[in-house]
Amino acid sequence: MNQVNTVKQNHEEQLMRLPNVTGVGIGEKKGKTVIKVFVTQKIPESHLQPQEVVPKFIEGCETDVEEIGTVTAQI
Repeated sequence: MNQVNTVKQNHEEQLMRLPNVTGVGIGEKKGKTVIKVFVTQKIPESHLQPQEVVPKFIEGCETDVEEIGTVTAQI
């Protein structure tokens, strides 16, 4: 978990610059700790430029892109 946390911290700013990305966190996928990348809408890789695609692995840590829609503050 520590390695995943360090990798997340090192790459969070870069990931947040990608289109549709609204947040970055740590979660679980199939029993493994992963870097979660939250997006407003999942877009097929074929519709993105190569530099806009969330990598499947960052420094050996798996990523998981999760569509969460538009985030708004609840008052």
